[in-house]
Amino acid sequence: GGGGGGRGGGGRRGHNYATRRDVLTSGDNQRYSLHSNAVSSLTPSSSADDVVRAIKRAQNLHDAHDIRAIENFLLEQVDEGFAYGYRGSLLARLAVAALHMEEHALARRALDVRKEVHGASVVPMESAAIIRGLLRVHNVTDAMGMLEDELSVPPKDSPLDDPSLKERIKHRALALSSIASRHFYEGEPSMAVLACRLLADLGPTVRESGLTKTDLSMPWTRIVNGAAQCEAGRRDGSVTPCIDVDVELPVNLVHSVLGAMTTFPSDNDDRTYEAISNALVRRTVFVTGAVEMRGCPQADRGEAVFIGRSNVGKSSLVNMVTNRKSLAYTSKRPGKTQQFNFFAVNDKPEREREIRYGDEIPGTMDSDSFYMVDLPGFGFAKVPQAQRQAWSDFFEEYLEKRKTLRVLFHLVDARHGPIDEDARIMRQVGQSLPRRAKYVVVLTKADKNVKGTGTGKNAG
Repeated sequence: GGGGGGRGGGGRRGHNYATRRDVLTSGDNQRYSLHSNAVSSLTPSSSADDVVRAIKRAQNLHDAHDIRAIENFLLEQVDEGFAYGYRGSLLARLAVAALHMEEHALARRALDVRKEVHGASVVPMESAAIIRGLLRVHNVTDAMGMLEDELSVPPKDSPLDDPSLKERIKHRALALSSIASRHFYEGEPSMAVLACRLLADLGPTVRESGLTKTDLSMPWTRIVNGAAQCEAGRRDGSVTPCIDVDVELPVNLVHSVLGAMTTFPSDNDDRTYEAISNALVRRTVFVTGAVEMRGCPQADRGEAVFIGRSNVGKSSLVNMVTNRKSLAYTSKRPGKTQQFNFFAVNDKPEREREIRYGDEIPGTMDSDSFYMVDLPGFGFAKVPQAQRQAWSDFFEEYLEKRKTLRVLFHLVDARHGPIDEDARIMRQVGQSLPRRAKYVVVLTKADKNVKGTGTGKNAG
């Protein structure tokens, strides 16, 4: 109950602080008295819920007296057996509240006792909450120390299906997410990239433990958006690497987030994919169409190539990846793409004016600029044999001689699997694609109905 309270006009609660002050200073036996009307004092018979309510109120109202009284109570009046052994968790809550209130010395005392007395029974969720609190006050050293002390990666051969280990893995992942996100948004890329790499290292353990995307609820979209914001500052010079963190930064900070995401259970979240697309593909412009090697643009950046049979969805995929509605021409008429179409991604601003009108535009392309190349559809009957052979010869020469080729995406209709022409492309790629380039098969139209299944026009 609360002393000195009462009701003011309009049904609002009144607080008689003069009366409460007299109670608070009336003697040593009242040193754990609080301003709160709901929990006016703490005694050994108080419940854990009483302490939690008192902490929440003190944090919400930034009541320095009460937060200190609560700490004195937990450290001086009760021992580790208080509230059925719940004191360690109460100290964790107290530390988070103290950090929020910037009562750093108080938070340090609470954390020291928690570690010394309750270190063998820490709760991963509470450790992650403390790490977030430490990050809020820019105490990265202690945050990383707690990460490796209380949320360390389980040793090899550990039973990862053990619920306690799964909790530790889960909250290590969430704590690292907080580290990455906060540092990206605060314009400190080095620490954020380090956290992303630790996430990438953790990913295989996450998968092995059986944790799902639902169990984790990783904030990938927020991290991607933070990385994109930080990368924008890096490009305009307002963001620079941290001098005390020795980590090599990628050409685009979002790449570090992608590196982590690929090791975790897939979220398949459209918002995340859209954020990635917007971050990695900021400007696109059609540069040229080539029907032979000498028609290709200068080989001054990496190239990503899309190939597949006619009408398999290459142009649609290019449009989706670049988050544009009509970057590449799409048509129901097979073989509409008649040439190797080169699209410059993240070239210098106003490059289109330079291409279209011949104006000389100052500036340089971004460090993550590349070409997307949309190749003609192969193997469709409506395309003359001579033209198909010319495309094939050009393709083989391109694979062998284009030094800037980095990845080739081969699109295959998932309803039918590889047809003869796909097999021919695979053989040609196997013979001619240099080792420096990657080959990736992409299954398309998996949501379409397979003929004869009787599941309707569009399944899934």
